[in-house]
Amino acid sequence: MEPRIQYAKTSDGVSIAYCTLGQGMPLVEMPSGEFSHLQLEWQTPARRWYEGLAAKRMLVRYDGRGTGLSDRDVSEFSLEAHMLDLEAVVDRLGLKTFALFGLYSFAPLAIAYAAHHPERVSHLLMWLATVGGFDPRWAALRELGKTDWNLYTDAMAGLFGGQPDEVAATAAFLRECVTPEVAKAIHDASCEFDVLSLLPKVTSPTLVLHRHQYQFLDLSVSKSLVAQIPDARLVLLEGSSPFAYVGASFNATMDAIDEFLADGQEAQADASAFRTVLFTDIEGSTAMTQRLGDAGAREVLREHERIVREALKAHGGSEVKTMGDGFMASFGSAVKALECAIALQRAFDERNAGVGAALAPPQGAASSAPTSAIRVRIGLNAGEPIAEEDDLFGTAVITAARIAAQAQGGEILASDVLRQLVAGKGFLFADRGETVLRGFEDPVRVYEVRWQES
Repeated sequence: MEPRIQYAKTSDGVSIAYCTLGQGMPLVEMPSGEFSHLQLEWQTPARRWYEGLAAKRMLVRYDGRGTGLSDRDVSEFSLEAHMLDLEAVVDRLGLKTFALFGLYSFAPLAIAYAAHHPERVSHLLMWLATVGGFDPRWAALRELGKTDWNLYTDAMAGLFGGQPDEVAATAAFLRECVTPEVAKAIHDASCEFDVLSLLPKVTSPTLVLHRHQYQFLDLSVSKSLVAQIPDARLVLLEGSSPFAYVGASFNATMDAIDEFLADGQEAQADASAFRTVLFTDIEGSTAMTQRLGDAGAREVLREHERIVREALKAHGGSEVKTMGDGFMASFGSAVKALECAIALQRAFDERNAGVGAALAPPQGAASSAPTSAIRVRIGLNAGEPIAEEDDLFGTAVITAARIAAQAQGGEILASDVLRQLVAGKGFLFADRGETVLRGFEDPVRVYEVRWQES
């Protein structure tokens, strides 16, 4: 059965063809450069690849602008324009978080999206990622494409190997994916994708897959990616074909992907167990935006996001979602959740002290620099939330959110349930008395968690 083709509209008015296959954790595979066609690729050996990816999760595939079944009458192929294609598809499907797979010359697009939207990319995968430039041997082949499209696609198909009839079928498929003019425009634009400065900013767990005998991408490129992305790993596979579904290492490739993504799927399956829920919220975020402007406020928010994500990672917390100026996270351990909350307040306190010193004017001078201290409210509660579509719901969640709303900047407030769970663990609590939380009839006893070193 062929996947059902649907369409999403980008913010600049381009219709993008997409399809889904399988169920479970979403894995979005980006187009493999200019050669993409959702319908025709399903009739090629590539079907084995897509069925393998969809066996344990929901695979999302789409044709990029100008290719396949998407709008062909397009002239803008910048990195930013390609990002609009991805955003249109994931927003149309309502995906809050997903794993992202970038292949070949479009791997830089996946890197850029993961760096700019860490709250949405649970895992980043790359296959034969061309980052930092193309192999010089491609230049001569590309020149051929400018003069003889049929000969160029025949040559491309020949590089991929196979019997004469298979090579001919591959060449015919390539010609159906895109016109010569658009193929050149997409390739020329991809040569300008410069994401090297973004590599250290990728916080998603990352898997880089490389074929050991593939001659058009040096292993040093993949090694450099792994060295510069903080939480990245490299898997070397046997074979010389650029196609993952060709060769004896296909099963090894699938095993590596399944193992890498298993953590995210297990976390989703375990999300309905007894959890401690933590909410953060920046005090005075609206006033900060008015004071610093959109760009200045966004810079502060990015720093806030970095600090929170580092603390969650260090204490075993799972980010459920971000609300712009706050986070919702869950923990399997109440102790780890409280330790994370305390680590957060201490990190922000240290950061604010540094900002205050940097902004202090010389003696006798007036300060003209805007204050950008980050004061965060934190609230915690424990219970058995309902897990649904990468989110948590229920009374336990609502209570945690309402408790966070009661806090002042720099405070940690916790429910009595949480206080009892960590009794005898060395935490200091101050009874704040009973309070009626919005939406609840019965009052709830709230405790302040003392986090200062003294």
